[in-house]
Amino acid sequence: MLATEVEALLVSRASEMQFVVQGDGRNFQIEAVAEAFEGLSRLKRQQAVYKLIANEIADGQLHAITITALTPSEKSARAGLGV
Repeated sequence: MLATEVEALLVSRASEMQFVVQGDGRNFQIEAVAEAFEGLSRLKRQQAVYKLIANEIADGQLHAITITALTPSEKSARAGLGV
């Protein structure tokens, strides 16, 4: 799979989130940004994104996934730090 395909898949399943996907083959880094993450633990945020691609992981299309899930304000703060 290509990063653009993974990103399109995520957007089709959660259009209220913004995604940036990097990687190739079966290994990807996913950054998800959503207001819905406000007040959720890091684990709950990652689980919400993981759920969107659970079938593709189960059938082997995706393998190693790293998820960073942020609120818009957290994303802005990171950008200000150059991260």
